[in-house]
Amino acid sequence: QVQLVESGGGLVQAGGSLRLSCAASGRTFSIQTMGWFRQAPGKDREFVGSMRWHGSSTYYADSVKGRFTISRDNAKNTLYLQMNNLKPEDTAVYYCAATLDLGRWDYWGQGTQVTVSS
Repeated sequence: QVQLVESGGGLVQAGGSLRLSCAASGRTFSIQTMGWFRQAPGKDREFVGSMRWHGSSTYYADSVKGRFTISRDNAKNTLYLQMNNLKPEDTAVYYCAATLDLGRWDYWGQGTQVTVSS
């Protein structure tokens, strides 16, 4: 089992920045990729970006490219999402997830709210 706990959400004005953290615990050695997703009110959950847990490859949704950056600290088993130049449309609950590369996202955090005011 892997446990994921997000933190760092909050209220920020448009153009501002936030950094989300996702602390992983448990059988973290089994993780292949970790990612960030978000869900805005009334909308489906959408992919934000991901990073290989044992490499450096990253992928981003077009909507956040150039504004969001994913990084990790393996010593702390923590994944980060640096969000810059935030827009009101970035308002959502942000979730981190982990996959064992078995064709699905196996573990999810509880989510953290990000609200961007105009």
